[in-house]
Amino acid sequence: MSKPTKEGLERTLVLCVDRDDDLGVKVGIKAPILGREENINAAINLALRDPEEPDANAMFEAVRIYDHLREGAEDQEKYQIATITGSELGGVGADRKLVSELTDVLEAFPASDVILVTDGFADETVLPLVQSRVPVTSVRRIVVKHSESIEETAAVFSRYLKMLWENPRYSRIVLGLPGILMIVICVLWLLDLLLYGWIAFLIVVGGFLLFRGFRADKAILGFYKWIRELSAPPLPRQIATFSAITGFILIGVGFYQAGAFVAPILQPFPTDIGQWLAMLPRLAGEFVSQSITLVVIGVCVINSGRAIRWFFERDLRLWRTIVILVMCAWSREIFYQVSQILINPALAYAGLVAAIITGILLTVAAVLVVFLLHRKYAKFFEEQEEKIEEFKES
Repeated sequence: MSKPTKEGLERTLVLCVDRDDDLGVKVGIKAPILGREENINAAINLALRDPEEPDANAMFEAVRIYDHLREGAEDQEKYQIATITGSELGGVGADRKLVSELTDVLEAFPASDVILVTDGFADETVLPLVQSRVPVTSVRRIVVKHSESIEETAAVFSRYLKMLWENPRYSRIVLGLPGILMIVICVLWLLDLLLYGWIAFLIVVGGFLLFRGFRADKAILGFYKWIRELSAPPLPRQIATFSAITGFILIGVGFYQAGAFVAPILQPFPTDIGQWLAMLPRLAGEFVSQSITLVVIGVCVINSGRAIRWFFERDLRLWRTIVILVMCAWSREIFYQVSQILINPALAYAGLVAAIITGILLTVAAVLVVFLLHRKYAKFFEEQEEKIEEFKES
């Protein structure tokens, strides 16, 4: 609803609505159009471009109502005239555009009530949109008068044929679908398969109805707009994404190679649970032994990409990622020693113990080095921390 006007005065807005945006399509005038002279000029230009356009008559009627209201009025500022437009495609987009322009008009002229003037097309759609913002005290529908003679009837009929030919909203169905059917039938005739014409007819019509029924055209248009407006992420994020994809590919290749190596061991395929329990340690050992190198490299590539991203973004998670990277790199040796013991239980465990102890020492050394680097380069991350704190406070 509109806000209360100053000094409690009633302020009436004479509002003309062009839902299919003939002003923008035919004349190139942007709405909203506010003021008497501006509306007269726009209506004249539209009438000169298309003398049969009913929206021009509606705008002239809105001007006439506006002049009638101002005759003898004590306060000339109590009345204003405006024209808003929708979209040639109709639907939700046209309604949203009408509401947006009406909001702009009400900000410039906070009306207490509206006199709505339309050409009679889609009044049921326009009226609720206007009433949701400001009360509508009167509705004036302008219908162009035609004589009953055959000549004028033919002129009106030709006008609607022209609209079906030029308006993409209707030409897609009236012209596009029959055009597709004609092409399909011609192709079948050339291939001497005209017997299947009814099948092709049903397939084309059914596909069109299915396409329109599920609004696939809007989905495709939305996807196209999303692709067109899609902007590339920042360089650090691109590096992290590429590293993640590459790392997962390496891990997948490692698992595939290990599976291909282990598969012959299962020949003949064991059917007894006892055989499975006996073969399971060797299978696990062979699988880990063959895949661990590429798996560890893949994990290290993923964490390396993250570390590069945290460095460029001055994120403190860089230090934690470096420690994880060192641990992952050395874990290859630990898992390899475990796999060898699973394959050959008689193998000495000295190599596994040495690998675990070395891994612990490397982790401790990495933590100490990271701690010293963090203290030395603390100022490098202070700016980012201050930004984060400011964002949380706001």
